[in-house]
Amino acid sequence: MLAPERRSRTDLVVAAVIAVTLIVAASVAWLTGDARGTTSITADEPLAPSESAASVPATLSELWRAPSPATDSARTPVPVVTGSTVVTADGGSVVGHDPRSGDQAWSYSRDLPLCSVIASWNTAVSVYRDDRGCSQVTTLDGSTGVRKAQRTSDADDAVYLSSDGTYVTSRGDTRMELWRSDMVRTLEFGRVDAPVNPGTQPRSGCTLLSTASSNSRTAVLEQCPGEPAARLSLLNPAPKDASEPEEYGSSVVPDLVTSAQEPTSGRVLALTGSLVALYVPAANGAPARVALYDDTATSIAEFPLPAGIDPASAPPPLPATKQGSVFTWFTGSGVQALNSADLAPAWSVPGALGSGAVMAGRLLLPVPGAIAVLDPATGTVFAQIPVDRGNYDGPVQTSVIGDVVVEQRGSDVVALG
Repeated sequence: MLAPERRSRTDLVVAAVIAVTLIVAASVAWLTGDARGTTSITADEPLAPSESAASVPATLSELWRAPSPATDSARTPVPVVTGSTVVTADGGSVVGHDPRSGDQAWSYSRDLPLCSVIASWNTAVSVYRDDRGCSQVTTLDGSTGVRKAQRTSDADDAVYLSSDGTYVTSRGDTRMELWRSDMVRTLEFGRVDAPVNPGTQPRSGCTLLSTASSNSRTAVLEQCPGEPAARLSLLNPAPKDASEPEEYGSSVVPDLVTSAQEPTSGRVLALTGSLVALYVPAANGAPARVALYDDTATSIAEFPLPAGIDPASAPPPLPATKQGSVFTWFTGSGVQALNSADLAPAWSVPGALGSGAVMAGRLLLPVPGAIAVLDPATGTVFAQIPVDRGNYDGPVQTSVIGDVVVEQRGSDVVALG
């Protein structure tokens, strides 16, 4: 039988010192780390996934509203909806709401400015600003608000987020990143503060103007020093090395003349397969138009914008939105639809207030005083659902969750049902 182990006084002192050291280290980590400035309230029970609507409602009335500014780096330029939740963003807080009641299901707050929020992979991807720019990223489960994947990296002070369903793109004026659902970076493009391998970026000192992406291509429009016009590049969204972009093609677009004082209002509208559509503003007697480019960034076709659709000035920064068999682009004065297969013009609606969203196979397009119900493929209008927006007469971006229509009206998100 073994004798019981006895601890000497020295052993006890050493153990006490180790315990104190661990407590001090944990305290320092808490005081200096992200957790100290973070409040996370998760849902008691996960919100159930919303069932797709079987039909479009004949009437719509306001269910609830909440502040969620579309300004200040475009926090929520379109209503953010996951599979079960409407997400709003205000101040440093991201809040998940029950779609019909508007009741708060969960919230996530930080003592940092919120740059932007977007929905992807049934999560809310929230980006906060610190001394490295809009660099702190946290994904929140849409049904519970539970924190999932996170990342930090260098970024610009303002970013625009977009999702193609496979990747989320974060674009600033000088730098762009693409992320997978686990928040692993698949592409780094533009400014690199401390490159491990200098010279891996194709150009330096450029201003990134616009971008769009798919699961196989990323299109970037940029203004580079010494070049007379904006440059279009087609990239691999997930090259072998994220820090070494792979270009399929790149060329200067002569019609997008730009300068440091007056950048072009041209922008990437849509990307499908190996085709990309660009908006080209009117200049030198030529009308405003949409130009199509192939995988090598070579121009292959163009068509003028119809009357009532041409932006009076620079169009809103949002690209076209995939709506079934078409992309719909809100120009600021109406909507132009492009066929999703070849990006050819499909139909247009002058006076529309936003790019719309699909419910039960129909496109719900916001128009003054109503929501028009269209066939996405042909633009045929089947009905108009009256909507009272009070004194608000600005742009309206739309999302759909189940049988609830969610409108972004300036600084408010409004749910209709």
